[in-house]
Amino acid sequence: MAVPKKKTSKGKRNQRHAVWKAKAGDAAQKALSLGKSILSGRAQGFVYPIQEEDSEE
Repeated sequence: MAVPKKKTSKGKRNQRHAVWKAKAGDAAQKALSLGKSILSGRAQGFVYPIQEEDSEE
């Protein structure tokens, strides 16, 4: 027998939304930090291939 679900409170909804937004903000901050480290040349935690032009051909 189908029973309607209880309505989720505004507080619970806002809490879930805040957690979701915080995770997205953390991911964006990490990506920005990684990009800055790549551009500054101080990246040490991963392999980043740098394309070098060969003029000896």
